[in-house]
Amino acid sequence: MLVLPLAAARAEPVRLVALGDSLTAGYGLPAAEAFPVKLQAALKARGHDVVIDNAGVSGDTASGGASRLDWSVPDGTQGVILELGANDALRGIDPAVTRKALDAALARLKERGIPVLLAGMLAPPNMGADYKARFDAIYPALASTYGVPLYPFFLDGVAGQGARLNQADGMHPTAEGVEVIVEKILPTVEAWLGTLKAGTPG
Repeated sequence: MLVLPLAAARAEPVRLVALGDSLTAGYGLPAAEAFPVKLQAALKARGHDVVIDNAGVSGDTASGGASRLDWSVPDGTQGVILELGANDALRGIDPAVTRKALDAALARLKERGIPVLLAGMLAPPNMGADYKARFDAIYPALASTYGVPLYPFFLDGVAGQGARLNQADGMHPTAEGVEVIVEKILPTVEAWLGTLKAGTPG
């Protein structure tokens, strides 16, 4: 009788890292309500064996996230959900600086052979039409350049939707807001996860 090694008989979970800012870290929420935790639970409920590490740091800009990428994304990581840029837009950082940092992060992850799902951000209207046009164009352009899937707006369905979905600062989601984010991004993450399992990311 053929006896399979334990490793072959029991598949290991897919190991992902959510690399981001306070929107990933779960600012103002209990750790159990943070986006990576809730997304992991939603995926497991749909039959996906995944582990998602929370590498969110509140206050991080795209440059900050890119600079800590190698120690935030350990060897053995099979995919990264990249969510950075919200703080850049809020602070009015030159979109060219944000784009350069995100480009560097994507290039480094490609160099390491780690697939990426890019979570986009949109600049608030009060930054002005020119700034918003330049900032908003960053994510589709980089997704096209690197051939990675793009979720166009991480806060879709939550931004500007009032106190039920947003904390008192009007910027960070409540626990219910995180649930909406997870519900909306889940089909994109599932499709991406399917490519990781099939060995055909991109």
